[in-house]
Amino acid sequence: MPLPEFQLYQPRSAAQAAAWLAAMPQARLLAGGTDLIPAMQQGLCAPPQVIELSRARDLENIEFFPDGGARLGAGAKLARLEAEPELARRFPALAAAVESVASPLQRGLGTLGGNLCLDTRCRWYNQSWSWRRACGFCLKKDGEVCHVAPGGRRCWAAYSGDAAPALLALGAELELAGPGGTRRLPLAGFFSADGARPLRLAAGELLAAVLLPGESAGWRGAYRKFRVRGSIDYPLAGLALALQIERGRIRQGRAALTAVHPAPVLIAGAEALLAGADPRDPQLAGELARLARQAAKPLSTSSLTPAYRRDILAVYARRALAELAAPA
Repeated sequence: MPLPEFQLYQPRSAAQAAAWLAAMPQARLLAGGTDLIPAMQQGLCAPPQVIELSRARDLENIEFFPDGGARLGAGAKLARLEAEPELARRFPALAAAVESVASPLQRGLGTLGGNLCLDTRCRWYNQSWSWRRACGFCLKKDGEVCHVAPGGRRCWAAYSGDAAPALLALGAELELAGPGGTRRLPLAGFFSADGARPLRLAAGELLAAVLLPGESAGWRGAYRKFRVRGSIDYPLAGLALALQIERGRIRQGRAALTAVHPAPVLIAGAEALLAGADPRDPQLAGELARLARQAAKPLSTSSLTPAYRRDILAVYARRALAELAAPA
């Protein structure tokens, strides 16, 4: 599957990348390339220009602040974050999610920003051109029908990034760079929940950094991911849980899901449920499992049934809570 022809641009800063992206609206950004290159080979996209970010060193900076917070450059390699002890100490939920991404080879190439900006996936979409043509294409690319939900006009391809649910549970924000400067956005506002156009980015904007608040530093965290193989594969269902536990009680906590909706989502009601609770309470585990199953809205975008993916998230909710309730 050869690559289509394109012009390659290599900016030396985030600002230059944003300026070029604004001037070339059909261009695509390339960081590690573990998602974009296969998509180009499959004919899912053929950008006339590719803006390759490896020379924009300001996108790779990692800073840990005295208040406990952090600023993680979008261009930071996942392998670098995986090996960073301060990240594991302050934000173990994110460290666990990063460690679960694909395999060591992909983590050595892939970046935090690339993982957050992953395109949505579907068994009707992530196929070769000839396979998709035989099925009449789909609503996300070249066709007019969503094979997952044929009666509607919405794409239900699933978002399958691993870092996003952990970052949602930790209350992260994003720093976006554009032609007019930078702006901050809560992570939840970055995702549109539309499988065809999953990200909310203005013209010329790119993800520059992830901002983690100091108040989430030190929270216990866990990430559970279901996939067909033990490495390489994207999640078919994933759950992140982050808890602030003091004197045997949960002071604050949040839980989030991935791969069961066109966007990563916080589990509705989990924060109120967890506040003040005893993490060892079996009724708490059962209620959190119920909320996880209720929040999951998977459709037939993968080889597994939606019912199984909902059920496994309920199991993961119980297991993650049990892990974090154990003595530190």
